Amino acid sequence: MNEKYKESMLKEDALIDKVVVITGGGTGLGKSMAKYFLGIGAKVVITSRKLAVLEETVKELSEQTGGEIFAVECDVRKYEQIENLLAKSIEKFGKVNVLVNNAAGNFITPTERLSHRAFDIITDIVLKGTYYNTLAFGKYWIKEKMDATVLNIVTTYAWTGSAFVVPSASAKAGVLALTRSLAVEWAKYGIRFNAIAPGPFPTKGAWDRLFPEDLKDLLNVEKKIPLGRVGDHQELANLAAYLVSDYSAFMNGEVVTLDGGEWLKGAGEFNMLESIPMEMWDEIEKGIRGKK
Repeated sequence: MNEKYKESMLKEDALIDKVVVITGGGTGLGKSMAKYFLGIGAKVVITSRKLAVLEETVKELSEQTGGEIFAVECDVRKYEQIENLLAKSIEKFGKVNVLVNNAAGNFITPTERLSHRAFDIITDIVLKGTYYNTLAFGKYWIKEKMDATVLNIVTTYAWTGSAFVVPSASAKAGVLALTRSLAVEWAKYGIRFNAIAPGPFPTKGAWDRLFPEDLKDLLNVEKKIPLGRVGDHQELANLAAYLVSDYSAFMNGEVVTLDGGEWLKGAGEFNMLESIPMEMWDEIEKGIRGKK
């Protein structure tokens, strides 16, 4: 199989003028995006609630890429901490012109087993956190008359909904609406909004929480995906880099699905017929014709 998708897509200087803040940037997809952005010229600020993890990532990515990366501890649920994040980022790099709202929380459970607080926890991180960051950075960009780009990480069930992850589905649907709404409202200020809806991209923390070891065989993700594999972090980083770069200057308000066809397979009324052995189709066809 051709594995070109594991390679860098953009030129080495594609993000040379970008200063990017990535929430949830110390681990997982946030870390993968940070690494690639650094490799193609961006200066990067990563943030989360865990400063020790951030500092470890800064050390690792600095050594791997030689790029300029900075860590700021921040809880996206607290607006004053986001204002501090913005101030420290500007103090360090002189400006910020890209925001990646990547911080998230999720768990799988029957909804009736949740407390009302569980819904608040996820919604506060995913929806309020995205809105708070967008508001704080947006006010700065508008005041400074600065062109900027926001990339939100959503999910395919933001538009379909999904059982057993109701708080996340509800919050991500809100982020999707926020993306499309501000793409129109703030375009006049030179601020673009786009989003990525990733399918399965294995990450150590989130993946283990969503797919515990004793459920991994039962919930075989690859079998749900028409392309027969999960995503590679580099192909998501490639797409993210394109969306925050000036190469995508006419793309605004778009949500790009990157899931190997997973959600479409699940949405199709008769997609389960794929499991029927080929030799059975002759008998099925005979039966159908016989009823005409």
